[in-house]
Amino acid sequence: MDVLEQAKSNFLNKERFLSEYATKSSDSIRLSEASEDMRPSFFRDIDRIIYSLSYTRYLDKTQVFSRSGNDHVSKRITHVQLVSKIARTIGRALNLNEDLIEAIALGHDIGHTPLGHEGEAILNELSLRELNEYFAHNIQSVRHLMKVENDGRGLNLSIQVLDGIMCHNGEMLSSRYYPVSKTIEEFLEEYENSYHDLDSSKKNRPMTLEGCVVRISDVVGYIGRDIEDAIMIGKIKREDVPREITSVLGNTNKEIVNTITTDIVKNSLGKPYIGMSEEVYKALFNLKKFNYKHIYNFSLTIEEKEYYRIGMNKIFDRYLNDITNKNYDSIIYKIFLNSQVEDYNTNTSDKRKVIDFIAGMTDELFFKEIEK
Repeated sequence: MDVLEQAKSNFLNKERFLSEYATKSSDSIRLSEASEDMRPSFFRDIDRIIYSLSYTRYLDKTQVFSRSGNDHVSKRITHVQLVSKIARTIGRALNLNEDLIEAIALGHDIGHTPLGHEGEAILNELSLRELNEYFAHNIQSVRHLMKVENDGRGLNLSIQVLDGIMCHNGEMLSSRYYPVSKTIEEFLEEYENSYHDLDSSKKNRPMTLEGCVVRISDVVGYIGRDIEDAIMIGKIKREDVPREITSVLGNTNKEIVNTITTDIVKNSLGKPYIGMSEEVYKALFNLKKFNYKHIYNFSLTIEEKEYYRIGMNKIFDRYLNDITNKNYDSIIYKIFLNSQVEDYNTNTSDKRKVIDFIAGMTDELFFKEIEK
């Protein structure tokens, strides 16, 4: 055995101890063949994601609060790393594939717009009007990683990673998460259908138990941290969180994460699903309702929402006009289309190109463009 073969064997050593319900590296499937090296398949997917330009832009994308004036308020990158850490903690305790978990977690919000969920809502309205297709950040994440990133070539990630990203929707809470096996064709069918049936797409179940771990970890990653951010900038007070919730989960992000993570491990070890106790699930469900009522619905004022809605529509019209008139001095050419391969530029509609570009924007660039 040569040195690289030994190194590859070392990478795969831990897989001998994985749970019977874990996904092995040998189970990995891709849309296109990929050359091998000493890194296992899902480990390579992690590398492809963190070296992508999309991952860099996480640094300046809204989590909940935009332009808060406080440097300690979470950005999208913070959320993604917290989800990865929480999910890997659960995964290690359950003897699941941590490489697959990390790849899904780090890539799950690649398709998120500037302004967080408010930006997503505005871009969804725009997409429905212009393309008669829904826009959802989890679906855009898959599209970006398959068809936009790497100058339009895509990253050729494994289907298990793409599926986990597509099915990560943390808005759909459940007390138990069961994986469902899928072929490549079934994954692609779910992906394509998501542009036309948004409600059904939210209910798509991951094909791996690791994907289920990331799905619940998405909620655990944001639920308490968003409360800390809201308290920090004076949106709520700590004592506003109802006692019937804090008595179960705790009253700080640290306590909430620890309580839910521990409960998931207790109720999932050796099981073919990821579950929670009824008490913790109910408290988490009610905490999510509290966050929507007191935090998420008030992250922007009515005036700010309207300003950004008008702004996003105006820059959409401007970029579309720039493409129609081949205005190569436009920013959409300079930092996007000029570097995309011919296949992307030829086979993508102009309206879709603009939506891809806006979805990929950082907050800073978005603000700068609408303020022009």
